[in-house]
Amino acid sequence: MSKGDIVLIPFPFSDLSGHKVRPGLVLYEQKGGEDFIVVFISSVKQAKLGNFDVRIKASQTNGLKADSFIRTDKIATLQKKIVLGELGKLETTAYKLVKDKLRKILAI
Repeated sequence: MSKGDIVLIPFPFSDLSGHKVRPGLVLYEQKGGEDFIVVFISSVKQAKLGNFDVRIKASQTNGLKADSFIRTDKIATLQKKIVLGELGKLETTAYKLVKDKLRKILAI
């Protein structure tokens, strides 16, 4: 697993009441450690794209089954052992958009 990979994970609800298995984009993987940082990916279409969402098309490269949205404002640090599988790798152009959104949301 490395930066830019799309993995299948039990992503926690923000109130920590449970989780839902969904794809996530790996932002950082601690080499030799147990943790990684991931953002939420959803295929649920909203009426309006959020300020920090990145739209991506399903492809063989990224392994997604449906066109989706990367929700860069949904970030979690999780243990590597909970990864259920690797789906693919996010295309370079889309990853650059994610980085731009993260800079804006984190004001860095």
